Amino acid sequence: MDNPTASAGRSTAGPVHPVGSDGAALSGPDLARAALQAAREQSAARRRDAKKKGVGVRPRRRRGWSGPGPDDRDPQPLGRLAARIAKERGWTEHLSGGQVFAKWAALVGGDVAEHTKPVALKDGELTVQAQSTAWATQLRLLQRQILKRISDGVGRDVVRRIKVQGPAAPSWRHGPRHVPGRGPRDTYG
Repeated sequence: MDNPTASAGRSTAGPVHPVGSDGAALSGPDLARAALQAAREQSAARRRDAKKKGVGVRPRRRRGWSGPGPDDRDPQPLGRLAARIAKERGWTEHLSGGQVFAKWAALVGGDVAEHTKPVALKDGELTVQAQSTAWATQLRLLQRQILKRISDGVGRDVVRRIKVQGPAAPSWRHGPRHVPGRGPRDTYG
């Protein structure tokens, strides 16, 4: 049992404790060296046996460099990964609709964006709320130019129609139950 590699390579019923040349049990770095040496010898023996049997041992193919172009193994920017995930899962239409809201001021201009805001986008129809009835009228007149700017900035067929709403009027309904019609409003004096 003087050879640590011979004892490390044997399989016995109990635990194997390799011993050094002086007869003491190996531990720490010496134990690691003995195990590495045993593994190298086993690997060399397997290669010799394969050559004797005539089995062709293929040389290990080294992994090549990815080159100057982008590769899947290269680190990817977060935006590119998010775009790929969105494309794979079919979210691009929803995300481009969200860009209309995010880029509203850049798409329609600062003056128009100051007096209007997009409210909803559903089935290609963008609902826009104006600050006053004058701005609602102005927005209706600029509708074609705004549609063109949105299609140039975000994408074609994201917004096909624009529905313009005037300013929100106060609601006289208080609570879930109400009477149809005008109702009693004679408390004004």
